[in-house]
Amino acid sequence: MNPHNKSIEELKDIASQVRRDIVRMVHAVNSGHPGGSLGCTDYFVSLYFKVMNYSTDFKMDGKGEDLFFLSNGHISPVWYSTLARAGFFDVKELATFRKIDSRLQGHPATEEGLEGIRVASGSLGQGLSVALGAAQTKKLNNDNSLVYVLMGDGEVEEGQVWEAAMYAAHHKIDNVIATIDRNGQQIDGSTNEVMSLGDLKAKFEAFGWHVLEANGNSFETLLPAFDEAKKSTGHGKPVMIMMDTEMGYGVDFMMGSHKWHGVAPNDEQLQIALQQLAVQVASDY
Repeated sequence: MNPHNKSIEELKDIASQVRRDIVRMVHAVNSGHPGGSLGCTDYFVSLYFKVMNYSTDFKMDGKGEDLFFLSNGHISPVWYSTLARAGFFDVKELATFRKIDSRLQGHPATEEGLEGIRVASGSLGQGLSVALGAAQTKKLNNDNSLVYVLMGDGEVEEGQVWEAAMYAAHHKIDNVIATIDRNGQQIDGSTNEVMSLGDLKAKFEAFGWHVLEANGNSFETLLPAFDEAKKSTGHGKPVMIMMDTEMGYGVDFMMGSHKWHGVAPNDEQLQIALQQLAVQVASDY
């Protein structure tokens, strides 16, 4: 069971709070990656407050519960905020983001024992392979839980992603739900300018995957996509959601531009962003 199982209206309010956390975290240390974090907030909130079955009594082996792996680890602010808001650790710890001796480093790591993190990530292209290994382990253990993994579309330029895609289909790893954040942006510009990805849906289908598409900035379309993805597991094919998002979603001056990939807002920009991210009852750390 999901320990929260929130309504769509509740999810929207949580998402606004998470977005407030994101801009405040990166502003406080003048570093971090707000753009992709803001764009993927609704995905993370959906997973942890509606979709996944898990316990906040964190166990590294994750037996009997769904697992999540973040491949594009630089969007750690959204994951840290979501984990804290879901009850894995104290929300106040978000104030230590990217500081010396903090458990909340710029890219997620495991050596400090941060609850919810099972593998260090951020070296792009590796997350899908990790998720497939975990999914196969669950099959060997007769564990019917699912494994989720998020990747950026820019990192699909890495060859390891396609090796993993072939591997998953060949071995019929049908207990994994992978998602690509198809925001069309990467650190140096648009994906069309840097390395055109073409028709990703057709490519993964050609590799033997069952592929769905969804608007990642709308709970009304994202949640049904997750439901359909779950129903599609167990049928001999790995499952992929092509998720369209807008980088910087929720903050108008950040939206749609790669320039906010790894730039923190200044004092004035922070206040403008917070004004746009209204919540019913703000609970800023």
